[in-house]
Amino acid sequence: MKNFALPALLTCVSLLGQNGPETVIRGTKQFSKKSVISGLDGPWEVTWGPDNMLWITERSGKRVVRVNPSTGEKSVAVTIPEVSAPGGQDGLLGMALHPDLLKGKGTDYVYVAYTYVDKALAPNKYIADDKNPYRYLYMKIARYTYDQASGKLSSPMNIVTGFPAGNDHNAGRLKFNPFDKKLYLNIGDQGNNQLGNVCRPVESQTIPTAEDLAKKNFFAYQGKSLRINLDGSIPSDNPKINGVVSHVFTYGHRNPQGLDFGPDGTIYETEQGPKTDDEVNILKAGGNYGWPNVVGLKDGKAYQYARWAEATTPCSTLKFSDLAIHPSVPREPESAFKPAMVDPVATMFTVPNEYNFADPKCKGIDFICWPTVATSSVEYYANKGAGIPGWDKVLFVTTLKRGSLYVLPLTADGKKAAGYFHRYFQSENRYRDTAVSPDGKTIFIATDPSGLAGSMDGGATRNMQDRGSILAFTYTGEGTGAAVEPTVTTKTDRPAAGTAVATGGGAAPEYTKAQAEAGKAAYNANCAVCHGSTMTNGTMGTPLAGQYFKEQWTGKAVSAFFTHAKTMPPASPGSLPDATYANILAYILETNGVPAGAKALPTAAEALKAYTIK
Repeated sequence: MKNFALPALLTCVSLLGQNGPETVIRGTKQFSKKSVISGLDGPWEVTWGPDNMLWITERSGKRVVRVNPSTGEKSVAVTIPEVSAPGGQDGLLGMALHPDLLKGKGTDYVYVAYTYVDKALAPNKYIADDKNPYRYLYMKIARYTYDQASGKLSSPMNIVTGFPAGNDHNAGRLKFNPFDKKLYLNIGDQGNNQLGNVCRPVESQTIPTAEDLAKKNFFAYQGKSLRINLDGSIPSDNPKINGVVSHVFTYGHRNPQGLDFGPDGTIYETEQGPKTDDEVNILKAGGNYGWPNVVGLKDGKAYQYARWAEATTPCSTLKFSDLAIHPSVPREPESAFKPAMVDPVATMFTVPNEYNFADPKCKGIDFICWPTVATSSVEYYANKGAGIPGWDKVLFVTTLKRGSLYVLPLTADGKKAAGYFHRYFQSENRYRDTAVSPDGKTIFIATDPSGLAGSMDGGATRNMQDRGSILAFTYTGEGTGAAVEPTVTTKTDRPAAGTAVATGGGAAPEYTKAQAEAGKAAYNANCAVCHGSTMTNGTMGTPLAGQYFKEQWTGKAVSAFFTHAKTMPPASPGSLPDATYANILAYILETNGVPAGAKALPTAAEALKAYTIK
């Protein structure tokens, strides 16, 4: 992989990139479904190992585990205490197995990417509070050595440290390229220019300078794919961009969570779009993929680049909205972007300008109903004449919002889409990653333990169908007409949310669904500006969901949290009625997996003393 040249503007683009959600075809191939294991603490990466085991990273569990795909037996290869997972998009993320692992060549290495705290580095310039868990959050790549006899990973070695990380859009997919023996890592745009990060400009078009590299300042690596030597240094044949050779391989990305290689070295990537146009890309050395100026194709459909940080009304005084851009915010059409850029292979999905993004079915959680599906991984698959018939060359794309596996057929050269997306395994799950058995007949899918997904009945749900699981879908034959989906567990059959949460003294808190609904509206109006719309992506407030919240509040009295909430803004401490604080607390409990009941949460701290957060 030598003498990289910057790509020319691609002019031949498949019209598949212009298709809307209605063009998806329900797949007709038949599969059986089996739960290999459940109860994993945020399975993020799953890959088939040379020992015929599934190797899995647990994002919030801070562990690498090995699971027997036949029995579900789990063994912990390593726990990494240094991992910091305060929110929903950080922690122990990508993992790459060295191709020579267990081949007797002395390279039994496993590489992992994770977020950690380093107070020796510069703090996040947008966060003033030293107690904020994102103040000194960074990402690193570390190498571990595997001992087959003990089944353990040990001897950690830092490959490269100090990469940017934050409370949103970290990406973090890590892959070993067998063709050039380099590591590839995707880093997202940190969720800037939206939600709680609305006043932070997007840096996806910013290129590192020679001075940045001399100081090991990797701030400009946001919204990039990186190509890295195995010792962490910069490959000499990396592309020269703006006169500088850095770790940067491509740029102009938003939240690129998917990465894989074809048999000829083609590099496939998927990334999440804003309201439309999740992308399936082929990465070209030095390529610019357009974000934040362009999403999908430069077609002017349903997107304008709004520069919130440059608003004439101070950005800090504005309330961010995806649906209505404040008139003081400068904006520009996609056509205003003139640099050469690489177009996607396909988008998920493109809609016209008049599309109604305020879907009433989602009851205020509009983003779940948008045309985007939140792509979370990509895997190249070829049946090689023995696997799943008809899937000669396809891409598997998992999604978080639709709880589905999308299958995209490719042309013979693997460079273009060759048909519409086919949808399989629809569920009320958040699908995170895939692995495939050596015979090509079984697809393993990792699922998130919690979060928001599309409901089978329309709208949104927090009640995940298979929480923290590895599911095995095994091909059983061809169908005719509409596909028969594997059996879907009904909501009444599945375990109640929160049953796997650690226990403590005192009764679990009770609240009604109506309280949580009222609390959601009050939270969005008064709290989201600091703590973020997902409770894990705030800029000024600490996370109110996920690992950080559990570590801070599990086992503590609800009355303590109630009293603490009354010391917070919006305007001044205690500025809201007690009933409103109780409703907000009910919504926070619901978000953290505590199920609603028939009894209302009391409004007085004294009455809450009998309850303990579990």
